[in-house]
Amino acid sequence: MARQIDGIRRMLLIINKIYATNGQYGDSCVSVHELLSYINDHVDAPISERTLQRDINDIEMLFHIEISFDRATNSYRINERFSSREDRLSEMLLNFELLNAVDESPNMRSYILPEHHRAVFSKYMPQLIYAVRNQHTISFQYVLYRHGGEVITKENILPHYIKESNQLWYVLTYDADGYQLKAYGIDRIRNLVVHDTLFERNVDIDVNGMYRDCYGIWNDESLPVEEVILQYDNRDGYFLKAMPLHHTQRVLVDDGKVFKISVHVKITNDFVMALLSRSRSLEVIAPMHLRKRIMDVYREALVRNSVPNDLFNNNNVESNK
Repeated sequence: MARQIDGIRRMLLIINKIYATNGQYGDSCVSVHELLSYINDHVDAPISERTLQRDINDIEMLFHIEISFDRATNSYRINERFSSREDRLSEMLLNFELLNAVDESPNMRSYILPEHHRAVFSKYMPQLIYAVRNQHTISFQYVLYRHGGEVITKENILPHYIKESNQLWYVLTYDADGYQLKAYGIDRIRNLVVHDTLFERNVDIDVNGMYRDCYGIWNDESLPVEEVILQYDNRDGYFLKAMPLHHTQRVLVDDGKVFKISVHVKITNDFVMALLSRSRSLEVIAPMHLRKRIMDVYREALVRNSVPNDLFNNNNVESNK
């Protein structure tokens, strides 16, 4: 286990170094000598160039990131066609840097506080990863949260990807007919069976492109991509600048009082829930059907959370202070 952890650490060091180095030609590349020196400065046991090449091969197999060697410059670079993974990779590398800091400075454990609001780990995750990697069909029972916990059975499913969204994990699959990619929440899967039957993976899927115009896991192909214009006060604006609502976010007004943005997304339930999570000063400028949808949610919530009038008289207010 220790050797496996050391190997993963070296792989992340390699990716981190290549991405962080601005090469002679303006791209991310690093010489063999510099890369080896960097790795050996950060590991207990120095490695050889042969081990470095083996780690690079493992990176492509495990992370699907292709690192090529340029003989003319004697350097390594990450191929451009993998740049769409950069956001996810940056998050992974940030977590790695934090873990490194904690590992190298034990006292740091007293000052770095991890998020406690996480989904319950699914016991099926290792089996699903195995099925995806080795192209095995699966069957399982699935709990429909939106239908009162009804349980349905899914047979001969072709798992293609594991995707994270809003701190939950999903397996992206095709049915046996291979018609449409579907997402199943791993927390809702029961009685998973990984079959010996193999399937041929669809290699023509642009899965990142499929979710580029979405927020969250929903990807309804029937929905159009719309321009959404939102307005907030200055205080909410600070948070939206620090963590943009969507990668298409564009600031229209930021004058110290009003913060107005536009995004181009499919208006799914996940997107509406994201708006409601920061709705203290939210005003939907466009489209009008989204404004009405938010208003309907507020109206229903107001009815559900109404308070008897006698609780608002002065005596009760004073006694509850």
